[in-house]
Amino acid sequence: MSGILQLHGIEKRFGDFAALRGVSLELRAGEIHALMGENGAGKSTLIKVITGVHAATAGTMELEGRAIRPGSPREAERAGISTVYQEVNLLPNLSLAENITMGRQAMWGPFIRHGEGRRRARAALARLGVEVDVARPLGACPVAVQQMAAIARALEQRARVLILDEPTSSLDAREVAELFGVLRRLRDEGMGILFVSHFLDQIYALSDRITVLRDGGYVGTWEAAALPRLELVSHMIGKPVAAAEACAAKEEASAGPRRGAVVEVAELERKGVAGPFSFALEAGGATGLAGLLGSGRTEVARMLFGIDPATSGSVRVDGRVVSLTSPRAAMAAGFAFCSEDRKVEGILPSLSVRENIVLALQASRGALRRLPRAEQEALADTFIKALHIKTRGPETPMGALSGGNQQKCLLARWMAVQPRLLILDEPTRGIDIGAKGEIEALCAELRRGGLAILFISAELEEVVRNCSRVVVLRDRQQAEVLEGGAISLRQIMETVAAA
Repeated sequence: MSGILQLHGIEKRFGDFAALRGVSLELRAGEIHALMGENGAGKSTLIKVITGVHAATAGTMELEGRAIRPGSPREAERAGISTVYQEVNLLPNLSLAENITMGRQAMWGPFIRHGEGRRRARAALARLGVEVDVARPLGACPVAVQQMAAIARALEQRARVLILDEPTSSLDAREVAELFGVLRRLRDEGMGILFVSHFLDQIYALSDRITVLRDGGYVGTWEAAALPRLELVSHMIGKPVAAAEACAAKEEASAGPRRGAVVEVAELERKGVAGPFSFALEAGGATGLAGLLGSGRTEVARMLFGIDPATSGSVRVDGRVVSLTSPRAAMAAGFAFCSEDRKVEGILPSLSVRENIVLALQASRGALRRLPRAEQEALADTFIKALHIKTRGPETPMGALSGGNQQKCLLARWMAVQPRLLILDEPTRGIDIGAKGEIEALCAELRRGGLAILFISAELEEVVRNCSRVVVLRDRQQAEVLEGGAISLRQIMETVAAA
């Protein structure tokens, strides 16, 4: 097979930050090529360079032997490169036919020949094995049909390269199987398909070759059939299998006294999204959620805090069933949540450190029971000293603090309401190594005080180091629960990679 799309030494910088560093990739005609990597690996940036959203800082691209440098997604489409995103970016108020032929409508003078457009749309969908009323509004169709329409649009554009970015995240098993059948037919017709997914089972079921990126750099390309799953996981997280053996010993010094289950999660599921999950969270213990990006870690956190309520299952606190239908209900049950997206879902950058710290406590009291200013100042001063928050003072704007100190303020916010369970989603992401150590020490101190912690991190060493129980997730389902001496980096990796 010949290389239909070739990338050589692609670099992309945003100021001083290098999002891509010397990435090379060859996509062959008639192959499905998986692009893999954890969060921040550079997958999305690379796709945006290929499709003209971003211009590469350095490097070259060739499509069927000729140099290309698309300046926009429209230019990439004209060159023969089409993309289908996780969220279908077509127009729901227009018909399937109008979406498929948009920009290339058959005309009769100034008038659109709608009948010809419907005929072409039916032909494009028939090539995919889909029979549907093409006059139907796109928004009235299931997600699977919308994605087929996006692929049919690519065929209408005579695309030679099809990029699929997480196309199966909203599909059920039957719809995934139908999509894979379509992709295999397109591959056999000679199309080059670049497939991005976090589901290992799907990668191995569909892909011919696999390219791995890590931290913006190229790690390697392998034939899928010759790359064991454990090695793939090892390449993605940057830890050799041999190193995983060396990390098997688990440090228990930070563990607090185990005092029995505070929270019992039973068959918790959000239908079509993630689950079911069953595990216990103990007073003085830290339960970790481990798995690759997209494995369901954040989905569990959001269910437990009532942001995306579960559709089935139960949660008990001290043996009593609680209803987690909203964040307010979760707070009433004694739950606290530090989101992985600190800047968007955590801090209020224009408000002061004091105002950010007292926010959850004030919310729990309601708008009519204002915290006295003196009490606010006393709380802020207490936590600034206790957590060693580096700030010019409690009235410093939150946005002026470093990432590590912002994270400490978020911990202080929840400590002020004295929760039973603290859910930490990526608590050390984006902060320096010194601040990471301080955050981990704070977690250990909270555990010694009897707090139950749900600890979520993409850094598996952090999970091993900080947790007394680890729930391993794979493809948005629970794969295994590890406890005590069974917790090791290698065991987690093997569980994640298991078929």
